[in-house]
Order: sequence, then C-alpha cells, then structure tokens
Amino acid sequence: MPVYKTPEQKRKFYDGKEWKQLREEAKDRDNHECQECKRNASVGIDTNEYSEKAGRKKIALVVDHIKELEDHPELALEIDNLETLCVRCHNVKHGRVFVPNVNKWAADERW
Repeated sequence: MPVYKTPEQKRKFYDGKEWKQLREEAKDRDNHECQECKRNASVGIDTNEYSEKAGRKKIALVVDHIKELEDHPELALEIDNLETLCVRCHNVKHGRVFVPNVNKWAADERW
C-alpha cells in the first residue's frame, strides 16, 4: 500500500493522472459547489476567473479527502471519501484561517 507522509510523496500523488481524473469526477458529482457551504445554507461555486500573476485559472474549489490521505492511504482514490470544498472552507477545516491584524488600541479612549 502506498504511503503519503512526506510532501514529495503527496505531490507525486496529487500530480498523478488518476487523482486528476477522480478530482474532476468528484467536482461533477458535487455540481461544482462547496459541500460545506451547502450544509450551512450558503453556496460556494467554482469561478472562471483567470489569475495573471499565477498564469492560470483562479482556484475557487478543491477536492478534499474526508478521511485524511496520510492517515488513510487505502481511501486515496475512493470517490466516497472525497468532497468538493471552497478554498475558505478547506482552509478552515485544516486550521489555516487568516485572522486580520486587529488594532488592539482601536477601542481605547482618544485624547
């Protein structure tokens, strides 16, 4: 059974033809909508915006492993273990939430 622990092992998997094909099947199954947003009565959809800086289409949706790839490599290519998420929901799930720099003095009395 393959192991997906290192960044190199994961990159090789995610660059593979099987993953790319299954990812598109999962997006089609999920109607190119964020499943977490739908559970929360919202809609997060794919876009066709182009990023000049990246030289490619902007990523609005990702296909996420429900049970993590490195913990459950046997489910790596199981479509039932995949769901489409918007980038924001994916980042929240993985604890990568951007917190803006808040001015801690904003509520202080001004002289």
